[in-house]
Amino acid sequence: MPLEGPAKIVDELTSMGFNAEREAVTKIASADRPAAVLEQVIETMPDDALVVRTGHVESVLSSEEPLTEPTSSEGKRGSTDAGPSDANPPDTGPSDADPSDTDPSDVGPSADHSDGGRGSDDEHPSVSTGTTPPMGGDTGDTSPVETKGSGAGRSSDPALRSLEITGDMTGESTGTGEYEDFVAVFRDRLERLGSKLKGRVNHRPATAIQSMPGGSEVGMVGLVNDIRSTASGHWLIELEDATGTFPWLVMKDREYADLVQELLCDEALAMEGTLSDDAGIAFVDSMYFPDVPRTHEPSTADRHVQAALISDVHVGSEEFMADAWSAFTDWLHTQEAQHVEYLLIAGDMVEGVGVYPNQDEELDVVDIYEQYEAFSERLKSVPGNIEVVMIPGNHDAVRLAEPQPGFDEDLREIMSAHDSRIVSNPSTVTLEGVSVLMYHGVSLDEVIAELPEEKASYDEPHKAMYQLLKKRHVAPQFGGHTRLAPEEKDHLVIEEVPDIFHTGHVHKLGFGKYHNVLAINSGCWQAQTDFQASVNIDPDAGYAPIVDLDTLDVTVQKFS
Repeated sequence: MPLEGPAKIVDELTSMGFNAEREAVTKIASADRPAAVLEQVIETMPDDALVVRTGHVESVLSSEEPLTEPTSSEGKRGSTDAGPSDANPPDTGPSDADPSDTDPSDVGPSADHSDGGRGSDDEHPSVSTGTTPPMGGDTGDTSPVETKGSGAGRSSDPALRSLEITGDMTGESTGTGEYEDFVAVFRDRLERLGSKLKGRVNHRPATAIQSMPGGSEVGMVGLVNDIRSTASGHWLIELEDATGTFPWLVMKDREYADLVQELLCDEALAMEGTLSDDAGIAFVDSMYFPDVPRTHEPSTADRHVQAALISDVHVGSEEFMADAWSAFTDWLHTQEAQHVEYLLIAGDMVEGVGVYPNQDEELDVVDIYEQYEAFSERLKSVPGNIEVVMIPGNHDAVRLAEPQPGFDEDLREIMSAHDSRIVSNPSTVTLEGVSVLMYHGVSLDEVIAELPEEKASYDEPHKAMYQLLKKRHVAPQFGGHTRLAPEEKDHLVIEEVPDIFHTGHVHKLGFGKYHNVLAINSGCWQAQTDFQASVNIDPDAGYAPIVDLDTLDVTVQKFS
């Protein structure tokens, strides 16, 4: 496009991820062919430079090499449209297999900005470097050109926006911790998830199966009560329903034997098989999970609008990355981010107090209320015309047992910037027709610990999320490290299939698609702490996944 003045030069630079000194922009604008000068400046910039300095421009203007006519901006450094690299090709899985016998890790993401990633410049297929202000320098004519404001062209017309919350259980907790509460939550889980399974098998209650003759064909829907191996290497799975329990034997040489490694206690499951001669056990012929239907078609927005998905800010920690956060919020004010109209934060706004041993030695702010005040100040840097939705995490000042209600009134008062929507963990947020299931992700630790590495790992956290989608429950296993609160209703069931599943907690970046559901774990804003080093956690910090709600494509912006 023609560059008719400094403003258009600034727009062009910000669209490519650069800031600029004011004098540098003036020199480009006053050149005979500003577009050609600009292109040559970008081509000769050092790879790690984020600010166009006056010296860069002067070097080009004084060069004896002829200025070439500007070419297409495709492929320029700073573009957010780069496709997958050869080093990390898209993983496309089978599309016509039965969901019950398909490894979810084999169901790969689409090739368009949706490949699983780990948050590395070398490995991630769509990581862009965010703009950062120049460090130091005086405040005169060489200061960077101001490219931010109330939103750099962002739409603030409420008629164009739509934000709805479902599944927020804040203020609706009924559990008292009595035995009857635990019975109620598991009955509700079995009823709701069982309804998704009973159409696949000829279901009979456990007590009815016990009275059937040997050799009969049987089917049952229940919760996994126990999983154990036999002396000969077979697997014995005990299913429980409202009437009792019944044992099912998975032979080690059958095709379903590998699926046993994916099972967690208390998840809903359906099995079909044949009773033994004495009718004391059933031999498994098939196994079904509630799962996401392969026919699922996600909804998309009717216009080009974006959402930034982040988590684990950890304000109050000595390792909170203040510079990266400032670079992120500065970027939100630029033209490049003009379509980002929603910001979803999936928990751990602050570092908290007493969360892990000797945490006080790693705190920059030791008072929990002061931590939230500091976070609120950071939130004020986000453009005021961006809609913000937040859920709590395990470091936040709410109950640890899930589901976690949203913050109390005192903390909501502190975090009142932007009129942020503060809802429970988990909750579903629907943005212009696109449903986003937000869950902080504590159960991912348990999934990764229990399942084989190829099924779930910290390096690829989105694959652990695939397992939760397959089980249609964000925290299926009771009695482990994930604390679960008994309620009349199981608020952790994934009743409706989301279009996007957003988690945090594990401080690793990864995303991909499972049966057309976009799963994103968004990394963190905290550098490695001593505690994390002691448990071998190497965080992916300073990244912001940006989702195009009209296409569900993902671009990752890096600010660290």
